[in-house]
Amino acid sequence: MGEIISEYTFKRGSKPETERIRGILEEVFEVKPAESEGKMTVSYGAIKELKAWVQDKKLHVETTSDLSVKDEKLILDTNKRFRDFLEEATGYTAKERLKMAKKAVSGE
Repeated sequence: MGEIISEYTFKRGSKPETERIRGILEEVFEVKPAESEGKMTVSYGAIKELKAWVQDKKLHVETTSDLSVKDEKLILDTNKRFRDFLEEATGYTAKERLKMAKKAVSGE
């Protein structure tokens, strides 16, 4: 419940390298990710579990929300860090990712 799996393309210049993604996870969430089977896992705030891995030159992210968290500041902080992680990892802003997702859904 509350589990979401997404995949993101990398902007030119943002290398699809596990080592780079690991560094971004550590920097943004201020925790050292656990690693298993090529997937890096962190927990932070309203995210019970975030798994990230690079496959087929795309960033794959699986998140499980901690629905018990009610602290609005913590939820907002978690959301900001997650957006910062995606932007730093992929090179695309939230606005650019939304535009690409809409394009993918409409089949353009």
